Amino acid sequence: MANAKKLAEELELDLVEISPNATPPVCKIIDYKKFLYEQKKREKDLKSKASKVVIKEIRFGPNTDDHDYEFKKKHAIKFLKDGAKLKAYVFFKGRSIIYKDKGEILLLRLAQELEEYGKLEQMPRLEGKRMTMFIAPKKK
Repeated sequence: MANAKKLAEELELDLVEISPNATPPVCKIIDYKKFLYEQKKREKDLKSKASKVVIKEIRFGPNTDDHDYEFKKKHAIKFLKDGAKLKAYVFFKGRSIIYKDKGEILLLRLAQELEEYGKLEQMPRLEGKRMTMFIAPKKK
């Protein structure tokens, strides 16, 4: 150990104990600041490679007509193909809350028609004045 300390001082580097419980203890002569820098750099690279989940939203009214529905469905297909999660919701304004069943039917129809592009992650659920549903893209 004394020789290692002397050697590390001569090289102007640090003596780092790798495994203290081993007999004899395992040490390494390294530049500790450089080691920390490399470690941070590795962590940063891993973080940047982690996939970020993108959530795209599509909004419907309870009485959305067929043309608008088809138009929004095309967008939904594009979002799912691009690998984004889809949040489809029906927004009930004023007294239109009496058409809850229409909203649910609309969302379930959408989920059924998007089956080949994504899978239903959460069934339509009423939260206040909006009924939401999530669809996750299928893995390629």
